[in-house]
Amino acid sequence: MRRGLLLLLLLLALGAIAAGCGGEDDNGGTPSAQASCDKGDLALVEPGKLTIGTDNPAFPPWFGGTPPQGSTWEVGDPTSGEGFESAVAYAVADELGFTKDEVTWVVVPFNQSFKPGPKDFDFDINQISYLPARDKAVDFSDSYYDVNQALVAMDGTPITKAKTLDDLKPYKLGAQIGTTSYNYINDTIKPSKDPSVYDTNNDVISALKAKQIDGIVVDLPTGFFVTAAQLEGSTIVGQFPAAGEQEYFGMVFEEGSSLRDCVNEALKAVKDAGRLEEIQTEWLSTKAEAPVIE
Repeated sequence: MRRGLLLLLLLLALGAIAAGCGGEDDNGGTPSAQASCDKGDLALVEPGKLTIGTDNPAFPPWFGGTPPQGSTWEVGDPTSGEGFESAVAYAVADELGFTKDEVTWVVVPFNQSFKPGPKDFDFDINQISYLPARDKAVDFSDSYYDVNQALVAMDGTPITKAKTLDDLKPYKLGAQIGTTSYNYINDTIKPSKDPSVYDTNNDVISALKAKQIDGIVVDLPTGFFVTAAQLEGSTIVGQFPAAGEQEYFGMVFEEGSSLRDCVNEALKAVKDAGRLEEIQTEWLSTKAEAPVIE
């Protein structure tokens, strides 16, 4: 009887110790309490302010509005709330509890946004596609836009007759450095001529206008803006099917940022309320469909 009682007490004590120490979660890590997403508890670059990064110039349809006199922003004005990405950023900020006056925008060159190291932004929104290699250096939010690549060329040039990827093999193509557009040329189109790479989309457009390249690869909404407002006499030859998993744009965070999960919750709320679809309809879906080059 005494031995049984002692054994029972020992088992209870061991159980209490195990509960106090905790165990491993399903992913093999030690579980921890989820960080609060209350506005006052968020880990921010500047307390009380949500700091968002994007590139400059900020182009439509991603950013709209006319920069006010004296502004450092060019072409579009991220602070306006106009344009797809500006509107998405402010919708997420609103879900997190920030007013428009509590949002600060900073310039972050595209190719710097996903490099490893400390960030001077809370998140960056700049048509940055998720890639496993990028995800090793930074963290990505869930998708706020699924995207296909497209081909832009000058009207009347031979490349505009292309219907398949094989039709594009003989041509000289160009894209911005560090983009999935450039990757798509190399990994999927695989032209016989080495593609040209440029620092900015403006440089790519200038090269096409100067006939240094035959066509440029950009995401489809950017392609519509290029042909409608940036390069007279240009046309969208077609869009490309996704290569492998669907490409998507995500907001970028410093590696290990506790803010990422809270932004994902806010983004989900924006989606569930139908606001993301409304924003996409307002800023992107007025574009005509483009034929698929397969």
